[in-house]
Parts: sequence; C-alpha cells; structure tokens
Amino acid sequence: MNDFLFAMIQSELEDAVGQENCSANPIDKLVHSVDYFWLSRMWADRGRRMPEADIIVSPQNAHETSAVLKIANYYKIPVTTWGAGGGTQGGAIPVCGGILLDTKRMNKIHQVNTDSMYIECGTGIIYKHLEDIANDYSYTTMHYPSSLTCSTVGGFLAHRGIGVVSTKYGKIDDMVLQIELVLPNGDIIETSPVPKHAAGPDLNQIFIGSEGTLCVMTKAQMRIYVQPEERRFRGFLFKNISDALKAGKELLQKIKPSVMRLYDEAETISIIKKIVGVSKKGAFMNIALEGIAEIVAIEEKILLDVFKKYGAEDLGNEYGEKWWKEKITFFYPGHALDLPQMFGTMDTIAPFDKIETIYWAMKESIETNFPMARFIAHFSHWYEWGAMIYDRFIVDEPPADPMEALRLHNQIWNCGVRAALANGGVLNDHHGVGIKLGRLMKEQYGSAMQVFEALKRQLDPNQILNPFKLGL
Repeated sequence: MNDFLFAMIQSELEDAVGQENCSANPIDKLVHSVDYFWLSRMWADRGRRMPEADIIVSPQNAHETSAVLKIANYYKIPVTTWGAGGGTQGGAIPVCGGILLDTKRMNKIHQVNTDSMYIECGTGIIYKHLEDIANDYSYTTMHYPSSLTCSTVGGFLAHRGIGVVSTKYGKIDDMVLQIELVLPNGDIIETSPVPKHAAGPDLNQIFIGSEGTLCVMTKAQMRIYVQPEERRFRGFLFKNISDALKAGKELLQKIKPSVMRLYDEAETISIIKKIVGVSKKGAFMNIALEGIAEIVAIEEKILLDVFKKYGAEDLGNEYGEKWWKEKITFFYPGHALDLPQMFGTMDTIAPFDKIETIYWAMKESIETNFPMARFIAHFSHWYEWGAMIYDRFIVDEPPADPMEALRLHNQIWNCGVRAALANGGVLNDHHGVGIKLGRLMKEQYGSAMQVFEALKRQLDPNQILNPFKLGL
C-alpha cells in the first residue's frame, strides 16, 4: 500500500472512531504484535520482529465497529480483533498486517438486571472488573479462570474460556444469554434474547468460539449468581490417577461439586508440593462443595463415602483452602512457567472411557519422541460424561536459534495433539485454536470442516477477519 492511500484510509478510520483512537505509532504496533503465545514471546525475546498491524483502532461501540469493518471491506484490509492480549494460541496476532481492532474502549456496564440475573456489558471489559461489579450488587459471575485479571469478556467468548468452578456452573458459553455483534460487512445483529429456544439453531453457539473469524462481538449479557452461603473444601491423596478418575466419575453421578482438581503424580510433586504443601507421593485432588449450608453438609458426607471406596486419603480442609487461596498464584511470575523454558498446555477433553488412555498416550508419545521434554498434567474440568486434561510439556533448555525453537515447539505440539486425536480427544478444550493449532483443524474434523469454511465464505467473502486463525 502506498503512503498516499494509507493516509486516506487512516483519515477515514479517524473519522469513524476519532483521531485520538487511531494509532500508527511504532511502539503501539509493537505492543500489539506479541500476545501470550509462547512462539510470539520467544520470537521477540530472540530479537526478531513479529508481524505488526499497519494501524491500531479502538472503537467504543458497535456503531463505530461497523464503520471500521465497512472501510476494511471496501479496501479489503485484514482486521484482527484484540482484547487484552492474554491468549496463548496466537489468536490476536495480526499475521497479515492491516487493522488491529482493540476492543478495550468497549468496557461499559450497560445494565445490571437482578430480575433476570445478568449484567450487560461491553466485550472489552476486563473480566475481573465485571466480577467486581457483580460483587458490588452481592452477586458473582462464577467465572474464575487464571487469566481473570488480564483477559476480556470478548476474549473468553471468542475462545470458549472456562473457570475453576466449571464443574458446577459450566463454561463461558453456558454463562452468556445474548450477544451483540458486528458481521464482517458491518451489519450489527443481536442473537436471540434467550439462549434456549426452538427458533432454529442457537446463534450464540455459531459465534462463540469463532475467534474473531466470523464477527466482532461488542456487547454481551453475562449471567450472575447468588453468592453461595458456604463454600467448603476438601483435599485428598489417591495412590494413582486411575483410582481418582473412577472416584470422580462416581461422585458426579450423585452430586456436582464446583471444583474438582486432580493432579497426576508428577504435578503433585512439582507444583502442589511447592505451593500447597502436600509432600506425600500420590495424586492430589481438591474438591469444593458450595451452596446452602445444609445441602453442602449432605454432599460432603456423600463425597467422603465415595472417595473412601477408592482408597483416598482424606487430607481435610486445610490443603483445599490453601489451594483456593493460591489458585491464581500458579500462573503468575515466580511460579508460572516462563522463558527461557519452552512449554505448552495441550488441554483436551473426552468421555470417561477414553480420558485416561489419552493421558498415557500423550505422555508416552511426548516423552518417548522428545526426551528433553517433561510431561505433567491435571484434570481440572469435569462433567457427568467425562473430564478434561490440562496437560503440559516443559523443555528446560530449548534451542537458542529461533527457527530451531519454533520447529521443535511445533513438532512437540503435533506429536501430543495427534496422540489425543487418535484416542478420541479433541484439539483443545478452552484455550482455543488460533494460529498455533489451525493446521490440525482438518485432522480433527475431516469432511465436517466444510461447514466452518462455508460459514466463513458466506459471512466474510473478502476474508478480512482474522485470516489464518482457526484453520480458516
């Protein structure tokens, strides 16, 4: 693009959102080129420049977002949506340049509706701020992910995020009622006013998880809940994960805890011992029960009876309470994995009859093919039908050369994810796909991939929204 045409387009964008909300400043472009994707951070750490947008725009509502997308469509300019840059899959990286649409000005609280139990907010609001507003009204959002303080509502919706109390309250797609969004052509639409109906497919579920490839979400109605009268914790130590998985499955046929966190033997030693203080060998599991106090007491009795059958050592409340207090500490400096280490979280989910097989297949595949890598895992989100593995590989001394490091990183991911797919798992449970795993979407979906591709062609014929993400 020549300088004159760029200046003309910049002038149009400034007219749409305000001159002060457009920037082609080199430092702004640099800041918006690296998210929490390991490869982007490694690339920058090694002195290489990541792809940068040509201009950063910050609309404050759907109307301004619509104007931006209409301009982009006319000139066929790529548009990448950016929330807070906390994603791990490279979904917010502007790999094709163009416009980076920063949503953080769309951070208003539009309504707190305590009759219908939701907060309507802009999708650029940091989720912790939304939780604080709910708390001011004596409610809660029941969405407590590790990135609560550094990710937006829109970011969680775009990647189908999940929090630590999901076993009782569900994922982000269970917590949203209605979404306002802007299609690639600039049209503003709202999904159904309720998420459960028989008036055709649920539009929410078409756009949630689309990672900025089909729309820009601008407003959402997020559910709020009454604060539980009591939240009671209990820590247990199992001899192995097999017994723990069986115990967890049986428990979920009887009651629904809010937290179920099972750590394999390796992660119990490497993380739980350090932060929670459990020093015995085995697989640590933390359970939280919450709600009306009398019901919690009954559920705790059921919990103890079930886990006793599988040989669990009851560690009491202390370890569980400490885990809750430190639940975000695991992911912050001084405790979290970080450069210069290479690492990745290959979270997958499967029914109970496949989940342990997947765990062992991924562990064997990675540790056999890549002896320099360690594999640790915990099972952190549970359903009546199955569970999710938060499985991680760690390489303490990755290659110094950025291209060699990139190649090794992708080879390990290919190996681990393909082991999961071969045994009945999926690409990812809640971190999303982005550019990190896009190449493997066709391996998961096969002929079904044409459904996603057809949606993309129909809604975004000029292919402007977040190109090369989600395998599209």
